[in-house]
Amino acid sequence: QVQLVESGGGLVQPGGSLRLSCAASGFTLARKAIGWFRQVPGKEREAVSGMSSFDSRPAYADSVKGRFTISRDNAKNTVYLQMNSLKPEDTAVYYCATDPRLSTGAAWYSRSRYTYWGQGTQVTVSA
Repeated sequence: QVQLVESGGGLVQPGGSLRLSCAASGFTLARKAIGWFRQVPGKEREAVSGMSSFDSRPAYADSVKGRFTISRDNAKNTVYLQMNSLKPEDTAVYYCATDPRLSTGAAWYSRSRYTYWGQGTQVTVSA
């Protein structure tokens, strides 16, 4: 059974930092596509960052470029999202996602690229 568990969310002041973790069980994250998404109530889930299955090249949404960093620790079977210079508009539930297929034709920012999803972790940026 594949399970993704996010952690590291919480309340932080504007300008602060958080590091989200996504630990996998029943599935090896190495050489798999990884995605981080976020969602606020009433809005669609949006892509934040992704990592290719082929070369682990990171990709970022324009709204987080230069502030967020995605990384992968194969030994711990965990992916991370380091979030710096947080803004109130970053407030959302953050989800990690992955997929067993090396390629699907879908872009990293497409929800259809991913089969497995975590339960989400709340990030609140507020003074």
